Amino acid sequence: MLAMQHYNSSGIVASSPLSNQTTMGQELEGVARTDTPMQNNPTAAGLTMTLGILFNVVALIILAKAYNRFRRRSKATFLLFASSLVATDLVGHVIPGALVLRRYSAGNGSTSSFKGDPADPDAPCLFLGGCMVFFGLCPLFLGCAMAAERCLGVTRPLLHARLVTTARTKMALTLIWLLALCVALLPFFSLGAYTYQYPWTWCFIRVMEDIKGTDLAFVMLFSGLALSSLASAFVCNTISGITLVRARLKKRSCSQRRSARSHDTEMVVQLVGIMVTSCICWSPLLVFGLMSATRSYSGSLGDDLNTYRGLMVTGVRMATCNQILDPWVYILLRRAILRKIYRITKKQASFKGSTFRSVRWDVSSFQNSEKNSVNKI
Repeated sequence: MLAMQHYNSSGIVASSPLSNQTTMGQELEGVARTDTPMQNNPTAAGLTMTLGILFNVVALIILAKAYNRFRRRSKATFLLFASSLVATDLVGHVIPGALVLRRYSAGNGSTSSFKGDPADPDAPCLFLGGCMVFFGLCPLFLGCAMAAERCLGVTRPLLHARLVTTARTKMALTLIWLLALCVALLPFFSLGAYTYQYPWTWCFIRVMEDIKGTDLAFVMLFSGLALSSLASAFVCNTISGITLVRARLKKRSCSQRRSARSHDTEMVVQLVGIMVTSCICWSPLLVFGLMSATRSYSGSLGDDLNTYRGLMVTGVRMATCNQILDPWVYILLRRAILRKIYRITKKQASFKGSTFRSVRWDVSSFQNSEKNSVNKI
């Protein structure tokens, strides 16, 4: 999903020689400025795509090694979910990115040669729009499923051990991918539509211009499912975090249970990182798309069309970052890294405490020596 990484949304062409004419001429000039972006170089998009592939591959290697090292059922289930999420991000980064790079190569880097008919999108546009929806919903659904699985494992470990198995986890993964695929295929059954989006280098759900009731329903379905997944993940991660904090404060576990709690803490911290990343990256596109479709359907978009075009560009740029940042959650938020951070923080705190105690000791010893000298006098 590299659709907009390389685009300069403030593209402006030379001013029209009719600038001293009527207001209609000025309006036409404004439209020309908006619809004719500058020449672009796809190098930045290729570099971003390469970095995204590299990060996802590194995260997959780390998760594969961890899966071979830990054979506990709860940890293995979490790692299976996490590996599926990173693999989905990797595929979702490569396929749409390759399509966009191909369009840029065919158009010699000029976005003006890409503009298609929004009312009659071609097959590549339909495929790209379906990929945007599918690879957008999958990570959010997987993050929600991982949070629910960890919440059950932390709050009801015995029930989790009885219900959650590798076979059921694979079945859940299959159902998640099928659900996202069914939603992405709805426009092919006349519920919603995929169209070219400004500046005509990417395709997505129709959210502006000629919005129908089915288009609005599809946008609401997509945004509703995505935002509900984020909200559910937030609730589950909050419950898991509170449970772990309470268990930590009670300090009544044996050494084996403390080891299990440390694994749980690592997984919950990673889930919180995934949730925060998904919220920051996906919320703008979901909210802006819903707002654009609602206002366009009610006929109140009007002069704000260019503003909402810019908002959609910003939203898809941020959504693209999700597949690049997700791998860093597993690269940086591992237990070994967290332990090092904890030790460094603890060492710094103990150093400050010892310095403060030494200063207090020096002051008190000075006061005691003063008292002794006075008493002698």
